[in-house]
Amino acid sequence: MRTFRNRTVRALGLTGAVAAAALLLAACGEDGSTSGMHHGGKTATASASPSASSASSASSAPSATGSFNDADVMFAQMMIPHHEQALEMAKLADGRASDAGIKEIVAAVEKAQDPEIQKMKAWLKGWGRPESAGGGHSMAGMMSEQDMKRLAGAKGEDFDRAFAELMIAHHEGAVTMARDEQRDGADAEAKALAGEVVRAQTAEITELRKILDRLR
Repeated sequence: MRTFRNRTVRALGLTGAVAAAALLLAACGEDGSTSGMHHGGKTATASASPSASSASSASSAPSATGSFNDADVMFAQMMIPHHEQALEMAKLADGRASDAGIKEIVAAVEKAQDPEIQKMKAWLKGWGRPESAGGGHSMAGMMSEQDMKRLAGAKGEDFDRAFAELMIAHHEGAVTMARDEQRDGADAEAKALAGEVVRAQTAEITELRKILDRLR
């Protein structure tokens, strides 16, 4: 009888151990399932991250991605004809300018401003905007028809003085527009170009004033 009872106790103990193990496994299974759900959430977040990153990149990317505002459009639309007039003034120097400093400024204007015009035209095309701003928009520093006739009719030192006077005013207008773009624009590439306009044309204004002082 004692042996039988001992066997019974051992059997019951074994049964209890098995039951406990089953409960433990069940608990682990539930915990594992919950853990799996958490991992699933992390995976979803991770898989969404590239999209979120792409959206962020797209919003900050320059030009044709949509990261522009009205100030960027206006800057390009107004700076294109402003640059084009500067190039017209520079072309008049051929056969008319006599001062070496004026000729250097002319070369700098031609080298910088034509590529900038092409760049701004490409932005406007990418943005789906026209190259022209239309009527009603005044551009600071633009020469009148009379100013251009005066420049075309001058030669030698007279041309050099007129060119320096008119280009100083022209550059000052460009710097004003560029600073407006730096303050109000959204497109990183357009703002960078505005910064370059401010830097380069401010330096040229300084040189033109020196030339003008020398010629007076």
